Amino acid sequence: MSVRDLKTHLSEWLARAQAGEVVEVTSHRKPIARITAVKRSDPSGTNALQKAIEAGVVSWNGQKPVIPPPIKLNDGGPLISDIVIEDRG
Repeated sequence: MSVRDLKTHLSEWLARAQAGEVVEVTSHRKPIARITAVKRSDPSGTNALQKAIEAGVVSWNGQKPVIPPPIKLNDGGPLISDIVIEDRG
């Protein structure tokens, strides 16, 4: 199909591509592009976080996470983070 036809009927051509058809775009009767459907990811290839969410081990409410302050594991000496900051000058 020509670029002009693509622009005129974009949603129709995208629907056809989504249905599995390979749509070839031409300019001056020469192919310039192909539109194909995006393959869905394989559920067996999900990452560890997604698997934990699906198993109910973790959950997310869609909001920015609230991270608690770090726990100081210190026997009274200087903190490593303070030493690094001091070294940076």
